[in-house]
Parts: sequence; structure tokens; C-alpha cells
Amino acid sequence: MYTEREVLDYVAEEDVKFIRLAFFDLKGVQKNISIMAGQLEGAFRRGVGFDASAVCGFESAEKSDLFLFPDPATLSVLPWRPSSGKVVRMFCTIKYPDGRVYEKDFRSRLKDTVRSVREECGVEFRIGTEVEFYLFKLDESGRPTKIPFDGAGYMDIAPDDKGENIRREICFTLEQMGIMPESSHHEEGPGQNEIDFHYADAVSAADNAATFKWIVRTRAASAGLYADFSPKPLEGMAGSGLHINMSCSDPDKNSHALAGVLKHAREITYFLNSREDSYRRLGENKAPKAICWGHGNRLALVRVPDVTDMDAARLEVRSADCECNVYIALCLLLRAAADGIKGCLEPPPPGHTGEGDCGFLPASLAEARDVAKDSPFIKSVLGDAIRF
Repeated sequence: MYTEREVLDYVAEEDVKFIRLAFFDLKGVQKNISIMAGQLEGAFRRGVGFDASAVCGFESAEKSDLFLFPDPATLSVLPWRPSSGKVVRMFCTIKYPDGRVYEKDFRSRLKDTVRSVREECGVEFRIGTEVEFYLFKLDESGRPTKIPFDGAGYMDIAPDDKGENIRREICFTLEQMGIMPESSHHEEGPGQNEIDFHYADAVSAADNAATFKWIVRTRAASAGLYADFSPKPLEGMAGSGLHINMSCSDPDKNSHALAGVLKHAREITYFLNSREDSYRRLGENKAPKAICWGHGNRLALVRVPDVTDMDAARLEVRSADCECNVYIALCLLLRAAADGIKGCLEPPPPGHTGEGDCGFLPASLAEARDVAKDSPFIKSVLGDAIRF
């Protein structure tokens, strides 16, 4: 957790030449601008301007000036760049020219959400993510194919599992950047992999998930492969999900939080599953469709693992995929959980996927958009930042 002064001293003392200022568009795609080391102090004070009209979901050309202010606490060295003339990265707060935080800066919105949930409910949530992705071969021109890197299956080992060396390099790189992966393995689909993370506060968990996608793509490209995070890259094979584990600081409120997530599941699906092919994944190969929960049930929307230590109790939301904006997704999940806690809601009994105790998830992107558009809950959380 560096301060501005510490970052400036580090840059001067450690031969840092370039600083990448990173932010996210409305779809959760990472963007960045690079500045020279000598411009960093001015960036802290005045920000770095950019054309918001060129960023997906942001502003029109008539109202296009926004500014990036680096967050010194997020300083991270890019270990694959030269050690002489280092390159570092910081995430940024997006502001208007008058200094107001931009309402579509959902990283800042997530910080506000964490604060409000703590104040309203007296709890904090720790978040852990499980991220799935495919590795595909490139053709002779370097373009991605749909040919999997290997034909291995769930938790297979080498030589069938050809992805273990890349996963190891990914984990090493993450550690060098201060991000702690917990485990990695081959998943069910051919060429499909998963890496899981230790729990962190919500903002750090979102930052880690976003950084992870960048690292995976970078390491895959260096190995002559393509990393695919789409929810259903191969028909008939397992889709790729982003499982979000939520651990409440007060285990006695877990059931209320669960009830809140189930209550608002249909409304938030548009933001957890943001592509047409997201809905080809849901309902197949253990991806949920019915809005229900269960102990240890990997077919349920929310899995509550059986544990002997209540401090380890968690809710595993299994519907999201990696094409979502993880900052928006966590804003909505935390507010849904808080709604359940404040209302002392109780979940239905553990259910079965064919019952849909609280209904079913939307069957298409269009249906999900209509549900979200008509939702007072979505309006209360996101305000006017989202235009349907």
C-alpha cells in the first residue's frame, strides 16, 4: 500500500522509465496509457487526460475530456519487461475536469459499495475468484484457431496436460506482481485451464481478476498460443466460468446474504453474463440455470460448501463468466447480499436444478437486458451510469 511519495521515490531509485496508467471501459476491458517517469508527479497532481468518446460506453465527442489519476496503492512492476528501464503499472481513478469522480468509473464505485455495505450492515466481504479459460493453437499467420492446445481432461497430468508449464509461468508472474494464486489445474474441456485465488477485499479481488486475464493472454502469446476467456468457445464442451466466492465477516449473516443474492439473481444476470454465448453456457455442463442453492451442489446457482469451521463458510456464485465487468458484478453482488442482510431475509430450503425455487435465470441476453432494464434494484445500484 504505497503512498505517492513512496512511488515517486521508487521510480527515481529503481530506474523506472515507463508508467502504465490502467482503467476499464464499461464492458470491463482494460485500457491504458503510458507516460514517462518524469510525468508521474504531474499525473498525481493534475491527472492525465484522454478522449472519453473513444472508450466503449463512456461519453460523446461533445463531452469527451476525462482525466486519469493513478492510485499509488496499486503499483506493480511488470516482470516480463526489462529490469533496466523498468515498466510499472497503476490502476487509476477517472475524474471530470472539475475533480468529480466519473460515475462510470466502477472501480471507484466498488470502493464506495464496500464502504456503504460496511456502514449499513456492519460486515465486510472477502472475495475469491476461480477463473477458467481455454488455450488454443494459432494458425500459420498467427491468428487464433479453435484447435485446443491439448486433449486432456479434469485434473489430468503431463504429458496429456500440456498447459502445466504455462500455468506455472502465469503463477510465477502473478506472485512477482504481488498477487497470490491458490491453486491451478487442467479443467474438463480440452485445452481448458483454471487458476484460483486467495481471498482478498472486493476491490483487490477485482483488480487481481482483471490483471490475471492480461497476464494469461501475455504468457499465452509468448508461448505461441491464444488464451480464450469467452463463456462457450467450443460447442458440446464445458464452458468457462468466473466463480465468485463471497465470505462474510459475520458467518451468522451468511444465510441472509444468500437470500439476497437469490432474490436479485435474475436482475443482475445481464451484468454477470454479458454476451450472447453466455446463454449457451448456462444450463449445460454444470453451469447453473435454476435459481437455487445447495450444500456442495455444483449444479446450483449458489453452492454453499459443507465446512466444519464456520470461519471458512462461503457462498460460491457459479453463474458469472469472464466477459463481465468484474467491478460492476461485485457491486451488484455485494448490494444484493446487503439487501438480504438488512431485510433479515431467509433463503428457501436447498433445492434441485429442475425446481427453480426462485425461478430461472434469463434464457437469452435480450431477456436478461429487459429484466435489468425494469429493475428498481439495478437502478438503485447503478443509477444513470448504464444506458440500456
